[in-house]
Amino acid sequence: MTTTDTAAAGALPGVVKPTSAEVMEDTGTGLDFGTRADRMPGHLTPNDRFFVRSHSPTPRIDAEEWSLRIDGDAVGSPVTFGYDDLWRAFPLVSVTRTIECAGNRRVLFGQQHGQRIAGTPWGRGAVSTAEWTGVRLRDLLEAAGVTADAHDVMPVALDECGARRPMPLDKAMADDTLLALAMNGEPLPPDHGFPARVVVSGWLGAASIKWVGRIEVSRRPIHVPWNTEDYVLIGPDHPAHGPVLGTPINELPVTSLVELDWPAHLKPEPQLVRGRSFAGEQRIASVAYSIDRGPWHEARLTGSREAGAWTRWHFDWHPAPGDHTISIRATDDTGRTQPSHVPWNRLGYLNNQILEHPVRVAAEASA
Repeated sequence: MTTTDTAAAGALPGVVKPTSAEVMEDTGTGLDFGTRADRMPGHLTPNDRFFVRSHSPTPRIDAEEWSLRIDGDAVGSPVTFGYDDLWRAFPLVSVTRTIECAGNRRVLFGQQHGQRIAGTPWGRGAVSTAEWTGVRLRDLLEAAGVTADAHDVMPVALDECGARRPMPLDKAMADDTLLALAMNGEPLPPDHGFPARVVVSGWLGAASIKWVGRIEVSRRPIHVPWNTEDYVLIGPDHPAHGPVLGTPINELPVTSLVELDWPAHLKPEPQLVRGRSFAGEQRIASVAYSIDRGPWHEARLTGSREAGAWTRWHFDWHPAPGDHTISIRATDDTGRTQPSHVPWNRLGYLNNQILEHPVRVAAEASA
């Protein structure tokens, strides 16, 4: 089903697609690459620029040999599907959804708290958006005869570590929870889950398991390292309970991204500052900006404002020479807004505080 092929000169690289510094940020792990904020050309992130987060090297999977098994003690009739079965036997749906790693902005979180934090050293690039096409997970579960007392649904990956993370039945049965087969109109690239991956709308990226080969449906809560030790808020405000070391992360908070380098370098001339804000399962309602900790002004929202996907915005600025900061504060349609401070947690997750984006403006415009 999967191969961990070894080339004559040694192991294959952990990521298949090119990861040029022109468009991607290398975290140094060999597996994880962020999307450069100043290299986002449209609402959708092109496949070659979509961020990569993996726990093991990208597996090479032959679709003709691959199959998906749905089983567990909350399944009436375990079933197995081939790749062609998924394309032909079920309705296909498409949704545009943003995926963000819960550890995005971890390096900045560490700097804010004066500590170095273990984990992938993400800057701001572990977030991207695509149109995903596939089969509703609900349709597959119903075909397997999921029982009324089902509690958790857990996709399991075919990578070396068997990445897996359960979700409650109601989230698995949601209209926009997919087993995706295509990304931005093309079959899934290897690094993004070929031949099939789960897309769990509005939740942390770790829930959207790639390279799925099995889905377990259980009558009881499922505990695995991905929801007891990792992807858990651990700290004074998050006491352990049972095997879980803190508060498991599911839905993502409101966040924002300025489409500039960090730090940015601009000319002293009129600028159109662009960015994106994301509110997990909710919609972005408004975005405000502040220059040099001054008054807040409304940015102009553009394009789509659907739940589960980022919203683009911009504002005009004519900066004077010198050093400046840009601060962004987004609010969603339930009233959640970005805070000025995020309390400490050991693994540096969910850093959605208002950031002061550093900008240096040249003394004079270039000829």
